[in-house]
Amino acid sequence: MKLIDTQIRVSSTRRLDCFVTYDKALIEQAQRLRYQVFAKEMGARLKTDKEGLDYDEIDHYCDHLVVVDTTNEKIVGYTRLLNQEQARKLGYFYSQKEFNLDRVLAVPGRFLEIGRTCVDPKYRGSVVLTTLWSALVNYAQLGDYHYLIGCASISPGPSGYAVDAVYRSIDAKNKASDSLAVTPLIEVPERLRCERDESGIPPLLKAYLRFGVQVCGRPFWDEDFNVMDLFILLPLAQLEDRYSKHYLKPDYSINDKHSSPTL
Repeated sequence: MKLIDTQIRVSSTRRLDCFVTYDKALIEQAQRLRYQVFAKEMGARLKTDKEGLDYDEIDHYCDHLVVVDTTNEKIVGYTRLLNQEQARKLGYFYSQKEFNLDRVLAVPGRFLEIGRTCVDPKYRGSVVLTTLWSALVNYAQLGDYHYLIGCASISPGPSGYAVDAVYRSIDAKNKASDSLAVTPLIEVPERLRCERDESGIPPLLKAYLRFGVQVCGRPFWDEDFNVMDLFILLPLAQLEDRYSKHYLKPDYSINDKHSSPTL
């Protein structure tokens, strides 16, 4: 499979290549990885017509950021990016299906939403997530975005969702002010709540918190995915210096001839 013709490369390492692609075959491979992680591993009820693929109407509007293992040309990491202009054409950000974002979206600046982030199980604990994040931040800088937004999921433990325990474990610096609080469209039901944190903070959310994201308001209960979602916000200008120096690198470029096709 030829990877060069339809990609926008924003980050690469010796073994991993990370880029935005519009190649249909690569996008379908990414959707298969999503299906493996969300349906097979997490047990999500996906509303798709084709077995083995996770896709929805939002995919058509997004940029698809993939991490490829160059030794076998396999997609091992993925996230989809929905920028403000794409969301306007679609009519909404994905997060607006779960939260009232009026306060957040009233803040001056340009927003970039991340979603469906996943890593192949065999590559977890490696540099895949770091590579993906590096490319994501570079992409955001190239597009002159001011805020990253999205949903971070937490699965229930054996006794249910430890809403209060999870929030107690989040550092104060990672909690947004009340002025940026979002309202979930579906609250986590009281019957599904528990006091003890039996599942802990997922690795992906831990990584986001290290990168400086802020959790805004109460969680949404996603029955189809059997998770509670936290709305996260990252003001790019507030990235700590050590992360900015590491992730906001100048040695990347976008070839204009590979710009996103008209929707």
